[in-house]
Amino acid sequence: MDEQLIQGRLAFLKAAEALKDTLRSGHTAGGRSESTAEHSWRLCLLALAFEDQLPGVDMLRLLKLCIVHDLGEAIHGDIPAVAQVDKEAKQLQERQDMLELTASLDAPLRTQVMSLWEEYDAAETPEARLAKALDKLETVLQHNQGKNPPGFDYAFNLGYGQHHTAAHPLTAAIRAILDRETCDRMNSGQ
Repeated sequence: MDEQLIQGRLAFLKAAEALKDTLRSGHTAGGRSESTAEHSWRLCLLALAFEDQLPGVDMLRLLKLCIVHDLGEAIHGDIPAVAQVDKEAKQLQERQDMLELTASLDAPLRTQVMSLWEEYDAAETPEARLAKALDKLETVLQHNQGKNPPGFDYAFNLGYGQHHTAAHPLTAAIRAILDRETCDRMNSGQ
């Protein structure tokens, strides 16, 4: 084996470890802030849980997209959706962060990871559209399940990623259930 290749990939994995400490606006059921790594893990689990409902979908590709979708947050962190005002600037920053994060990788793997991230970002393939929709659904699921601080804006969930989740019958069905749960949380004052 090529030691330089191994060292480069280990450096990438060490840099990506920052996702374990990159906190998101959602909270776990225990009340602790959720990390980006935890979100990405459950996003992959969400895709796996519904694999049988996604005929014709390249599941390996979908899982790869889910794994890489937030990798860039290891550099500059997560910007909560409610705080995102300049989507173009956010997209450019994420791309720069991905290039920085993957800099230690050998060219073939760097190209593969960047291509997956760009595919997710463009949302032009069936798998990328599903990854985007599932990403939004996992976030809403976590908001509904989490022990959130007082004043948490559950109403934001009702419109969050609606155009992504409406694009597939499965994600639309999941969304309908999560929207009802969101309304229940809002009405209960939790």
